[in-house]
Amino acid sequence: MAKTKSPKKPFFTYRAIIEPDEGNTFHAYIPALPGCHTWGSSVPEARKHLREAALLYIGSLIEHKEHVPQEEGFEFVETFSADEVKTF
Repeated sequence: MAKTKSPKKPFFTYRAIIEPDEGNTFHAYIPALPGCHTWGSSVPEARKHLREAALLYIGSLIEHKEHVPQEEGFEFVETFSADEVKTF
């Protein structure tokens, strides 16, 4: 008996931004998912809440047969030494 392949399910990869917010909390959001924002009292908590929010957001789009946005941007971190920085 031959094995049948199940259809490959898509993955969704997004940039997640977590920034310090007022009151010693952290604001977390995904730029590609408008309105997908949350917060936490720590970075791990904000990350956990953001993952939950994103899964609900994407699930709702799929359930309502709406377009699921794809990540279009990118980010990187650049480090500059004090010797490289010039003052004018």
